[in-house]
Amino acid sequence: MAVVVVGVHERDVPLDVLERVAVSDLDLGKALKSLCDSPHLAEAVVLSTCLRTEVYAVVERFHDGLADIEAFFESRAGLRWSAGVAGPDGSTVPPREGTTPGAAAGGLYCLFDDAAAAHLFEVAAGLDSAVLGEGEVLRQVRHAHERARAEHTAGPVLGRLFRHAVEIGKRARSETDIARGVTSLSHAAVALAAEELGGSLEGRRVLVVGAGEMGSGMVTALERMSAPPELVVANRSRARAQEIARRLDGEVVDLDNVSRVLAGCDVLLTCTAAPSVLFEPADVAPLMGERPERPLLVVDAALPRDVDPAVGALEGVTLRDMDDLRAFAERQMAGRLAEVERVRAVLAREMERYRADSAARNAVPVISSLRTLGESVRNEELARHAGRLGTLDEEQRAAVEALTRGIVAKLLHEPTVRLKDAAGSPRGERLGEALRALFDL
Repeated sequence: MAVVVVGVHERDVPLDVLERVAVSDLDLGKALKSLCDSPHLAEAVVLSTCLRTEVYAVVERFHDGLADIEAFFESRAGLRWSAGVAGPDGSTVPPREGTTPGAAAGGLYCLFDDAAAAHLFEVAAGLDSAVLGEGEVLRQVRHAHERARAEHTAGPVLGRLFRHAVEIGKRARSETDIARGVTSLSHAAVALAAEELGGSLEGRRVLVVGAGEMGSGMVTALERMSAPPELVVANRSRARAQEIARRLDGEVVDLDNVSRVLAGCDVLLTCTAAPSVLFEPADVAPLMGERPERPLLVVDAALPRDVDPAVGALEGVTLRDMDDLRAFAERQMAGRLAEVERVRAVLAREMERYRADSAARNAVPVISSLRTLGESVRNEELARHAGRLGTLDEEQRAAVEALTRGIVAKLLHEPTVRLKDAAGSPRGERLGEALRALFDL
């Protein structure tokens, strides 16, 4: 068995492809079930964020399992792909018939075993984020594992991996300054809006559409401003909108009334999980016609997008999307780049601990099988000589039991200790293979 991660990242594919493969929370259960319907996948977790969609899996047969995950991405993206990676045996995964590598101006990436673990640890630590050190991605990693557990698709192997990743994410942020300053996309969206409008949102009327984690983060960022703007919150759940709007004594509107309210706003910050666009040119154009002297700034932090890109071409509208947010975040994180090496040092230590723990767990089945074999041989020999031992009294029988158990334990003690001590090293692997071969384990 191997642990693999197969994924799509925004740096490798156009935004519209990333939108198609994104897995919403509502769709997550179905996606996990479809993956684990494969006879080649023993466990699966789907991590879908604004930058990536990744499938972490425990595969029984590497090449067949990889092909099934590849098919999952192809069905969502509506195109052919090839991960084009080498398997654990060193052989290259052949492209499936009709597959054109890089068909989406990039392609799938695949990592397995230690490399897959190291990648997840970097993601959880915030090193592979639009905003260096962001905390939202750590919550997303935790949530992805929790949902997979709830759907019974994450077992002991991915459970250990994701728990370790969450622990590493916490350590990276507590032991370094990687999380200093603007460290979330929601805060970056607000900071970008302020920069676009001269450095402040004072006196502006801001409409936040979406009251989930991102929307709540946006309101928090607005609340922390020295001169917070006037706030309006729109969300499918009115109760949730009221909960975050009250922080700034904001107004709450239903999604059906968003267009009416938008006519009186200066900034639109949107971040819903809607499967299709909420704002099209036909919705926004009439509003702008009524306010020719009042421009509108739109920051769309949703994936899939909430705002049709054509809205940005309307007179008086400035539209910023995920690509703009990422570029803005890169400019902001210069002060934290020095912390990257400190985080990598944390990751290196934790990676060694993960390897040692995994290796020790891999040694356990060999040791257990060896001890089971020794006990089986002992019991078989006692049974074979039962007739000759029948005259022994209870005390003598106990002495024979203790004697034979002691002999087996002493014979197996040294191999057990040496295998445990060498676990995680090439020598440990050789010893394990030797024991399997010599004792037919």
